[in-house]
Amino acid sequence: MKIWVDADACPKVIKETLFRAAERTHTLTTLVANQAMQTPPSPYIKSRRVAQGFDVADDEIVRLCDEDDLVITSDIPLAADVIDKGGFALSPRGELFTKDNIRERLNMRDFLDSMRSSGIQTGGPAPLNQTDRRAFANQLDRFLAQHAN
Repeated sequence: MKIWVDADACPKVIKETLFRAAERTHTLTTLVANQAMQTPPSPYIKSRRVAQGFDVADDEIVRLCDEDDLVITSDIPLAADVIDKGGFALSPRGELFTKDNIRERLNMRDFLDSMRSSGIQTGGPAPLNQTDRRAFANQLDRFLAQHAN
C-alpha cells in the first residue's frame, strides 16, 4: 500500500502529518504536483513533478495508483476515479471517500458548479482549522493501522 498526495492544493500542515506517518509506518508516500515540492530526506517520501495543465497531476495519480493505495485529495472527481480503480481517498479535512458516499459528493459538487456558472456566489471552503487537522490525523492513523503492511 502506497500513499499518493494531490500536492498542489494540499495544505502544508497536512503534508507534515503525512511525512511523520510515512516515517513511523514505513509507508511510501509520493507528492504529485506541477511544481517543485520540498520533502524531507527519507526513503519513504518522494515527490513527482508533472507538466503544467488542467488535471495533469490528477491523471498521473490515477495512472500510478494501485488497488488499496490511499490518495490524499480534496478533488472529488479524482477521489471518484481512485475509488473506481479500487483505491481509497481521504480529504485533508479527514473525510474518507468511499463507494457509499462518493456519488453523493460528486452530485453536490456538480450542483454547486452549476450554481457558480449561472452567477450565484457559493463561497469556498472554510479555512482548515485545528478540528480538521485532528480529524485528518485520526482518520489517517486508523486507515494505516488497518491497511499498512
